[in-house]
Order: sequence, then C-alpha cells, then structure tokens
Amino acid sequence: MLPVNYNDPAPSLLRYRFERLWLKPSVRVLVRVWVPLLLIGGMVWALSGNPAVRSAVDAGWNRVRDAVAARPELQVAAVEYPGASEALREQIAAIVPVELPVSSLDLDVAKIKEAVQSLDAVKTVEVTVQGGGVLEIRAVERTPVLVWRDGDVLRLIDDEGQRVAEIARRAVRPDLPLVVGAGADLAVSEIAALVGVLEPVKGRLRGFVRVGERRWDVVLDRGQTIMLPENGAVTALRKVMSLHSDEDLLNRDVVVVDMRNPERPVLRLSENAVQELRRLRAIVRGEHA
Repeated sequence: MLPVNYNDPAPSLLRYRFERLWLKPSVRVLVRVWVPLLLIGGMVWALSGNPAVRSAVDAGWNRVRDAVAARPELQVAAVEYPGASEALREQIAAIVPVELPVSSLDLDVAKIKEAVQSLDAVKTVEVTVQGGGVLEIRAVERTPVLVWRDGDVLRLIDDEGQRVAEIARRAVRPDLPLVVGAGADLAVSEIAALVGVLEPVKGRLRGFVRVGERRWDVVLDRGQTIMLPENGAVTALRKVMSLHSDEDLLNRDVVVVDMRNPERPVLRLSENAVQELRRLRAIVRGEHA
C-alpha cells in the first residue's frame, strides 16, 4: 500500500491535453502570429476612431514627409525638353506649369505625361526626373506631311492622318501639298503614294482635291488638273507621268487630263489651244476647197 503523501510524476489531465494541443503547428502559428496581429489590429482600429489620435498621426506623418521633401537631393530646379521645337516647348509649358524649385515628391509625373500626350503635336512622350534636379520631358513630335483645308480651317496632318496643328495661312507651310475635301485626312497613305509618282513635276504641284470622298483630282500650276479614278489612282497617275515623259504632255496647252476611265483618257485643251486648232482646221479646209 502506497504512502498517503506520494507525488505522482505524471502531468495532470489538463496539462496533458494542452501539451498535446501545442504540438500542432497550426496552434503554434495561431498563438505566435495571429493572436498578436489581432490584438495589434484591434488597438489600431480603436485608436483610429479617436480624432485626436488621428490628427496627431497625420501631423507627424506630414512633418516627416515635409522634412524628406525639403532635402536638397530631391529638389527639381530645371525643366528640359530634349529634341522639342520652340513651339512645342511653349505648348508644354502652357499646360504643365511647374514652379521651380519643387520637390520631386510633389511632382505627379503620370499626370504631366498625360497632359503632354494630349497635345496634337505629340506622338509619344516620356517624363522622368533626372539626376541633378532636372525634370526631363522628352516628346516625339508628329511630322506633318500635308495641309488639309477643313472648311475655313487649315490643319497640318501627319502620315497617320492625325492632326498636328492649325495654321493661319497657307504660306506658313508652302512646302506641303494642300488637300481639300471631306475625308481627305483619312486617305493620307494614298496621298503619299501619289506625291511619290509626281516627283518629276513636284515643283508644280499645288494640291489634291478629294471628290465625293472616293477619288482624287491632282491640281498643278497653270490651272492644270489630273482627274484620277476611284480605284487604281496610282497606276493611272503613272500613265500620265509616262505620257509627260514621252510627249511633254503637261507642258502643253492641256487644262484637264481625265483618267477616270484609264482605258479611255480624255484631254481638255485650253481656250487658246482650241482657238488655234479651229484656225488650223479652217486653213486646211480652205486649201482643200
């Protein structure tokens, strides 16, 4: 029979169950990680509901941010526009006013990029803060290839049919062909092909007229017009240039070269040429009388 004061070394039932439970990894993670996080989260939530605490936190954060923003290495003191024309620089400066010096933390680079990209003359743009406190706005400008007369407005159009800018007078860009007619800006690629064919008389080219939004009239100096078909305009124009090369066609008293039916070209002579032709015919008839 055991003595009454015998101490049993075995753990109690409660302790035994706790130790068995503690051996589970999920329980240890719950106690060591999630419980502290829940306690901290609860404290933060409780404190955030206190206006005084929230104001103190915001004030402290603002002081830290202002201190960091005021550091010299974060100051932007200049703006550069690599590769941009003077006109484009003025447009960018007008829509993106930056008061210098300014901290790079106060610059919204994405907003500046969006504003510059909205300009008609800009094809692509990259905005970055470079070392030495320089805000670099690197914009690629659209290159106009024609002047489109849209009603009473003259617009410069690039090779993608996108508007580049408006000009006050045709004389501002006499080097570009003038295009007239509804829908002309949507057929820029065809215009480029026609201009290439017209290289022998490029100096005489005055412009293109879009007729019915489906075909072109080529206008040269001296009042000459080449009427092209709806389909195969480039091929038809090549035939005219071949005739000009062989017969000096466009240097004669021809007012219109009608190629709307490429199989049956029609020439319209000037009034002086018609009168001269009538005179010659009258002379011939008199000789045979």
